[in-house]
Amino acid sequence: MGRLLGALGAVDLWRRLRAAGPVPPPPDGVRPTAFADRWVRWCAAAARVDPDALMSAAADIGTRVVIPGDPEWPGRLDQLADRRPYALWVRGAHDLRNACLRSVAMVGSRAASAYGLHVAGDLACHLAERGYSAVSGGAYGIDAAAHRGALAGGAPTVAVLACGLDLAYPRGNESLFADIAVRGTLVSEHPPGTTPTRHGFLVRNRVIAALTPGTVVVEAGLRSGALNTARHAHDLCRVVMAVPGPVTSALSAGCHRLLREWRAACVTDATDVAEQVGPIGDGLRPGTATAMAADALDPTTRRVLDAVPERGGAGAATVATATGLDLDTTLGRLGLLAAGGFIERGRTGWRTRPGSVPTR
Repeated sequence: MGRLLGALGAVDLWRRLRAAGPVPPPPDGVRPTAFADRWVRWCAAAARVDPDALMSAAADIGTRVVIPGDPEWPGRLDQLADRRPYALWVRGAHDLRNACLRSVAMVGSRAASAYGLHVAGDLACHLAERGYSAVSGGAYGIDAAAHRGALAGGAPTVAVLACGLDLAYPRGNESLFADIAVRGTLVSEHPPGTTPTRHGFLVRNRVIAALTPGTVVVEAGLRSGALNTARHAHDLCRVVMAVPGPVTSALSAGCHRLLREWRAACVTDATDVAEQVGPIGDGLRPGTATAMAADALDPTTRRVLDAVPERGGAGAATVATATGLDLDTTLGRLGLLAAGGFIERGRTGWRTRPGSVPTR
């Protein structure tokens, strides 16, 4: 499907599927008979879709659709090539792309130990204080601890789910998902009404790995799904990090394998992680929440920063009007400022991060 999208484009491909048109030539390396069977299944699935009802259901729960080329689309996902998501369903106050610009994926065991939960929460919280958001899968254990730690540290967090955003899975994290929707971002490849599957969780892991420059495995057994996420990160040439644990703990055996066989970076605190994923030298400066100094900004970017309020919020169009810049230029500068930790996106628009701008 990814190859067909690249060859035909989404509009033409969707029309052919809806019309149950003739089977197009199969992509290179795909057997014609197998491709024909897939085409029939895809056409049948497309015929069952009511786009208007689907978009209405998404709007009812405050969900928006983000596709490649949209300002909110995270560019890092494009490195997945044919395995890139066709679209993302997004719910939350924060812009997905900007929330992921300065971020770290944190994954690990669902049946985490007290040690693992403490380390995950502490890492995410201290990284948040440095301006890094946490990206994880919303599961029990390490995932939930990472999300909660990031929120406690004042940064947005991104939960990539394996089901529709109208479902709270796992059910025990329902209140956490509600909090993330207000202070972070919920993301899924699946439309409303889609229930989770075992295969869906494994497929979801490539998105978690692709959204960030680095993945930290906090605690994982030898058969943990977190190692699947680490493998995706490795294949994408992203930084793979692991937290060591007790040598007697089976829950840390997967982390120790990453350190021993995959040459993962050994990390024990937020400084270690920042040194691996941040700009050169950035992680060595304690007490800073920005990736660059305010006086190093070019005049245009500084003008955009000066137009962003300290309280409340302002939309991109409002900032563009105040600066006299066109919308595309303004959006680009807002993204740069968000990546640098100067601004954040709240429920009412863009605002400066507390303590990030010494002079206004």
